[in-house]
Amino acid sequence: MRYVRKYVTTQQHSAKHVGSGSVEVLSTPSMILFMEETCRVFSDEHLPEGQTTVGVHVDVYHVRPAPIGSEVEIRSTLLQFDGKKLVFWVEAWCSGTLIGYGLHERAVVDKEKFLSRVKG
Repeated sequence: MRYVRKYVTTQQHSAKHVGSGSVEVLSTPSMILFMEETCRVFSDEHLPEGQTTVGVHVDVYHVRPAPIGSEVEIRSTLLQFDGKKLVFWVEAWCSGTLIGYGLHERAVVDKEKFLSRVKG
């Protein structure tokens, strides 16, 4: 299964703004955020009420810059789902150029149980 979302980069997504670099281009943390959000939205659309997913692993490469103000398309492909964990192949594209790619894993959790553990 495949899912695609598009994002427009803003100043808040720049490496300079998030502190991961000193240049005004899409930061790696922001690219990863786009990837995680795309996978989460896809997952939430396919899970029963009361369940969600949390990110547990990210292994990505950021191979090309994307200027601020550009549109970034995230392509997410579900590779594996065992009922407890989802594994995605993710790609980030900007103006027809691959700018990032890798794997992202998410664990399925019951929202209430998860939050009760966080609260102590």
